Amino acid sequence: MPNFDPRKLPDLVRRPIVTEKATMLMEQNKYTFEVSPKATKPEIKAAIESLFDVKVVQVNTSNCPRKKRRVGRFIGFKPQYKRAIVTVATGDENKIRQVLFPEV
Repeated sequence: MPNFDPRKLPDLVRRPIVTEKATMLMEQNKYTFEVSPKATKPEIKAAIESLFDVKVVQVNTSNCPRKKRRVGRFIGFKPQYKRAIVTVATGDENKIRQVLFPEV
């Protein structure tokens, strides 16, 4: 496993994505995060393992397309982001769930 700078790893994971599909995936120990577009799968795995103290089995990523937005006659784009679906080892799902949803 390559060595990553532990100070830069937390900046790769931006926020958890909580949608209907992401909630259904949680039943299969899969958690969805918005990550930096330049982050690689090994970096995402190392970041999630260090942040939540869990064992990551698999990382699936997808680059979401940029969406066009208009303000009057000016056309721009929403910022592009990358989505990572992280599969957590069985037995570790309570650790990550307590951090993401402390009130539940």
